[in-house]
Amino acid sequence: MALDNNNCRKITDQYDGESAAGTEFRRLLHNLLNSSYLPDDGKSFLVTSATTGEGKSTIASSLAITASIYKTKKTLLIDGDVRRPVLHKFFGHDREGGLSDVILDDTKLEDNLKSTPVENLWLLTSGTHQPNPTQLFDSPKVSELLAAAKFYFELVIIDCAPVIPVSDALVLGAEVDGVVLVVKAGETPREVSRRATNLVHESGANLLGVTLNNVNDALPYYYNYRYYGYRYSSKP
Repeated sequence: MALDNNNCRKITDQYDGESAAGTEFRRLLHNLLNSSYLPDDGKSFLVTSATTGEGKSTIASSLAITASIYKTKKTLLIDGDVRRPVLHKFFGHDREGGLSDVILDDTKLEDNLKSTPVENLWLLTSGTHQPNPTQLFDSPKVSELLAAAKFYFELVIIDCAPVIPVSDALVLGAEVDGVVLVVKAGETPREVSRRATNLVHESGANLLGVTLNNVNDALPYYYNYRYYGYRYSSKP
């Protein structure tokens, strides 16, 4: 699934649960929720990537939408990429009144939640811009925020900064039940993906697996859904 940033269409307008991509998001969500590496009460996931431009924000958003629609789970999507946040744009909100404000201004999580067009799905934007994001995630209030999120919601999904450029995902990764690493097929070098995987493991975070993005444009034609002659989408 590719988000069309050129005309600023909301991701909820582009999401098609009956498409081939929608099918894969349901499959990915099922695998995460049933992973043998996930704690019995696991409900919080962090989505990251090795570098920028691999589609982690689209993956995180689509997973949250899928959980809300197909699993009817009360879901919170958090924009933890405070350096280059995009989720507020995806859902048509301002970024202020979000994650950084809850951590630094002693405001409550529930007072900063933003609604979305999807039933059961709420958004916590990145919040007011901060000059030093690294110190933001060192705050003990991060653990309190995530504990509150897991109390109020059945599922918590965090979009976070890439692993290699900054350490944010490695710090937050220790606070969640599982980490998903997004790799863009055909573009992310193998050694870069391996380095990112090693960094996550070394941080002590629970790496549940790697999800491959951009498959149709990078892998051989027989990995493309059209090869199998099956019409996935219900749209004409």
